Amino acid sequence: MAFVTANGISIHHRIEGRRGAPRLVLLNSLGSDLRIWADVADRLRDRFEILLVDKRGHGLTEATPGPYSIPLLAEDLTALLDALGWAKASIVGLSIGGLIAQHVAIHAPERVESLVLMDTAARIGEAQAWNDRIAAVQKSGVAAIGEAVASRWFSEAFPAEHPARFAAWRAMLEATPREGYAGACAAVRDADYRAEVPRIAAPVLAIVGDADKPTSPDLVKGTADLISGARFAVVDGAGHLPCLERPAEVAALIADHVEASRAATSATRFDAGMAVRRQVLGDAHVDRASAAITPFDAPFQRFITEGAWGSVWAGDRFTRRERSIVTIALLAALGQDEEVAMHVRATRNTGASAEDIAEALMHVAVYAGVPAANHAIKIAKKTYAEMEDAAR
Repeated sequence: MAFVTANGISIHHRIEGRRGAPRLVLLNSLGSDLRIWADVADRLRDRFEILLVDKRGHGLTEATPGPYSIPLLAEDLTALLDALGWAKASIVGLSIGGLIAQHVAIHAPERVESLVLMDTAARIGEAQAWNDRIAAVQKSGVAAIGEAVASRWFSEAFPAEHPARFAAWRAMLEATPREGYAGACAAVRDADYRAEVPRIAAPVLAIVGDADKPTSPDLVKGTADLISGARFAVVDGAGHLPCLERPAEVAALIADHVEASRAATSATRFDAGMAVRRQVLGDAHVDRASAAITPFDAPFQRFITEGAWGSVWAGDRFTRRERSIVTIALLAALGQDEEVAMHVRATRNTGASAEDIAEALMHVAVYAGVPAANHAIKIAKKTYAEMEDAAR
């Protein structure tokens, strides 16, 4: 068992699957713990690195006095991701987990590669119903509502057809600390993302069991309709927790969505990087470089186009002129002669002047050594002379 202190509490989590593979976070429903994902995770472990999490007040994660809020639970998640060194991942959120996932996608979009919203919505239930449930739990514990809540997790026939499994999952629910369950109920009660979900930019798949009563197919589809490009899928023969009744179908939907989203993002970054590369280096240079690509260096060329040109050079923190100056100074300090000449030629397109580059090379002299700067100055002078001759 793994525990991390993050956002002021001890968080129980588990990492499974293939290390180094695309990362996937699975967020649980109200009253459940990370065990509900076991059958889904088993089907995904060969393709993903998977993070399973017990949210605040559930499973083995520390329970604090309520009420909780979705922003607080989202802070728990991002703090855990920071502690684990996970900069971003695809997030699957079930029920309240879907509200947490929505918050992260809206307020920390850089952390989310793609999003699966399962049996959830931008707004779930009415305040009075949540207040009644909170009062019952605070008075008598989760066991007081165990039968009623657990029966709504599944399709109508499930309890009679699988009595042992139903009893086990109900026991998990009833073991939830009352402060954790009531605190999370308050978070759901107070959450309303209907005005904000249209801002979600990550690729979204909304999934719902056809027999879901707490978040009906119409309710889930209504949230999906608010998000540009969101896809919607119904899992037949499942209630509110399809991961327990139809794990194979759920795993297939998740894998297909995440992998298709990653492929589309890669294609988009490559196209964006190629456009920036042409703008900076010029069509003639890029055409020559592209014509020289072989199967041996094709993966490297794609990496450079996506990573350097589609990410670093495509950022908006520096201007193209500033990036040009920084790049030439770094290349000069490292003695990369051919690259220095190439980027000096590129100043025709970036707006960096000869005076800018001369000043940058003075910094190289101070911080990287006079010989490195002197050598780069010779290369720059020769390149500028060739540029002038070509312009005549």
